[in-house]
Amino acid sequence: MSSNANIIESSAPQEGKPKRNRILAVMAAVVVIIGIIYAVWYFLVGLRYESTDDAYVAGNVVQITPEISGTVVSIKADDTDTVKSGQPLVLLNKADAQIALDQAEAQLAQTVREVRTLYANNGTLDANIAAREADVLKAKAELERAEDDFKRRQALVATGAVSAEEMQHVQSELANAKSLVAAAQAAAVAAREQLASNKTLTEGTTVEQHPNVMRAAARVREAYLSVARSTLLAPLSGQVAKRSVQVGQRVQPGEPLMAIVPLDHLWVDANFKEVQLRKMRIGQSVTLEADLYGSKAEYHGKVVGLSAGTGGAFSLLPAQNATGNWIKVVQRVPVRLALDPKELAEHPLRIGLSMVAKVDVGDQSGPALASSNPLSAALQTEAMQAQPADADAIVSRIIAANLGTKVSTAAPPATPSGATISRHSAGPAAANQLAARN
Repeated sequence: MSSNANIIESSAPQEGKPKRNRILAVMAAVVVIIGIIYAVWYFLVGLRYESTDDAYVAGNVVQITPEISGTVVSIKADDTDTVKSGQPLVLLNKADAQIALDQAEAQLAQTVREVRTLYANNGTLDANIAAREADVLKAKAELERAEDDFKRRQALVATGAVSAEEMQHVQSELANAKSLVAAAQAAAVAAREQLASNKTLTEGTTVEQHPNVMRAAARVREAYLSVARSTLLAPLSGQVAKRSVQVGQRVQPGEPLMAIVPLDHLWVDANFKEVQLRKMRIGQSVTLEADLYGSKAEYHGKVVGLSAGTGGAFSLLPAQNATGNWIKVVQRVPVRLALDPKELAEHPLRIGLSMVAKVDVGDQSGPALASSNPLSAALQTEAMQAQPADADAIVSRIIAANLGTKVSTAAPPATPSGATISRHSAGPAAANQLAARN
């Protein structure tokens, strides 16, 4: 019995060994198949994409800064508010600017009247020259009469018919006539010089285009802009952020008061390793995913540009590898990725949010660097372009009113906030009347 038991015990391990070998063989085959599949996927698909999770949403942060100094009297928007382009944001006290505008308008009116006087003086000086020339002719006639009297009496002196006293009297009259002629001629010359001098102030121009009038008009426009700039407008539509201004605060030109972020004009700055840029080109398609939405929202875009240097090269304290304490660190290069505006509107993003970007580098037709300047502006505003036209309307009305032209009483132009600029201001009707007059 003991020998049989020993045979059974020795045969049991031999029967389990083939089974274990089969399991190991199957596992090895599975590992090999998985490796082959991964290798095929890597060469067919993996090499076609470059991805990174070091990507963040970026956008324009438009600073709202005053162009003039003043005291804040009202704040029309706060953090997280959505504003439209041209909407008032901050109001400054405009009392001083309004006084300066009134003074500039009064100075323009006075200047127009002074220039009108110059033109009117031309006619007066012409008449004065005619009068002076008449005085010269009269003086010359008196001189001829005095010379004739002198010649007649001089011929009678030898005969004793004319006394010495009478001869002296005639000589005095002749000298007096000569002095009158000289004085009249000098007066005529002075009148002609005065006319020539006056014409140099008015020659080749009109009252409206006279340099003095244009200088005074420029001061009106400058004062108008100071009044208009007391209302700070939103240059773009977007969301208010970083409001630091307070009511009653005295602000200076260029001081940041708040910021506006246009959330419809965002992009992604993805920081790829330098080894990932070998096949990356402008125009390649990108698939992005935001940590905010996860896999529920997928964004599609394209590569629009690669930075001119690594992030470390533009940092505040760039690395100094020449010191000897050097450890190689894989550098990253910022790559700008544009987003689909429609997808951005459906799933809004915020500046600074984390993204995961995957670039399809299969298309190698695009350039590695931008080769031309953009044809359109990256960002622009038209919120303040209407102000010069309103200032021109004020200037035209003042000039027309002081030229003696009858102007219609039109509603005065208003600032973007709805406040009247000036009590003298009027709409463009004055400008049209002035053009018709000319």
